[in-house]
Amino acid sequence: MRDLVVAGGGPVGLVTALFAARAGLDVVVREPRRGPVDKACGEGLMPGAVTGLQELGVELQGRPLVGIRYMDATRAVEAPFRGGTGRGVRRTTLHRALAEAVSAAGVEVDEAAVKDVRDRGDHVLADGTPARFLVAADGLHSPTRRAVGLDGVSRMPRRYAQRAHAAIAPWTDFVEVHWAPSSEAYVTPTADGQVGVAILTRQRGRAFHDLLADHPRLLERLDGAATGHVRGAGPLRQTSTRRVRGHVLLVGDAAGYVDALTGEGIALGLAQARAAIAAVVDGRPQQYERDWRRLTRRHDLMTTGLVTATRASLVRTSIVPAAERLPAVFGWAVNQLARPA
Repeated sequence: MRDLVVAGGGPVGLVTALFAARAGLDVVVREPRRGPVDKACGEGLMPGAVTGLQELGVELQGRPLVGIRYMDATRAVEAPFRGGTGRGVRRTTLHRALAEAVSAAGVEVDEAAVKDVRDRGDHVLADGTPARFLVAADGLHSPTRRAVGLDGVSRMPRRYAQRAHAAIAPWTDFVEVHWAPSSEAYVTPTADGQVGVAILTRQRGRAFHDLLADHPRLLERLDGAATGHVRGAGPLRQTSTRRVRGHVLLVGDAAGYVDALTGEGIALGLAQARAAIAAVVDGRPQQYERDWRRLTRRHDLMTTGLVTATRASLVRTSIVPAAERLPAVFGWAVNQLARPA
């Protein structure tokens, strides 16, 4: 009997497998999609995520990130990272690097989805195959979370993401967040001749370039640069009633997701993966439930508060002026999210 099946071969699933291999567990990753797998995301790694991935031996390419800059039509305020440097990395580049690390660790990757999960008290059956534990890292709309009855109901407004890449040399080593009444646009340097542009909005159905037109300062900076394929995701807010059921544990987006606004997804997923494997090694899955709550508390409070507050148009238009008037508070908030979970 295997020690662990990881359902999902995205970044958090592969990180989970790396932690498992380091702990001496017999682990297999189940992922039906041939990598590297792309996804609509901001593609910025916070300093805590960079440190954690480097400790796992993952080679990171891309561009250095030195902080966060908030912008509107007339103002700009920035907060440098105090505890290290982040990294702007194409999602496909990150996935490829993680897949190489998993292969080097001797972890098997099975190109098949986990479709049926049954708890047998002291182990699980994943499509009829026994394993001591199963960790679900199968994303925002996790089939495993739904299959084991852990789907929750969100009462927050629905938000959606779209992302494309512009063929232009990065003009800054900051992640720029451009605020407009309709949306936020996140600009992340990802390569020497490329930036990623991700837009978050409550306005489902509006085309990427229509939303981009609401950010004239950014549009001027892009200067007509060609943009590639647009990818979408959402609704972003997903909840789970618990993170553990029997010998099934949820990590990453599968465990619940508030919003991409604070850009901490990979760092948080990495911390959750580490905690989940520690609980598996100890044979105490409920230990992970407690650890998950501790790890996500700061992120959830800050992200939920900001998303809720900026529902009001007056607050949205006040975000950048407030950060400009209170730079110490803005810097503190950015670095709270930048440090390891």
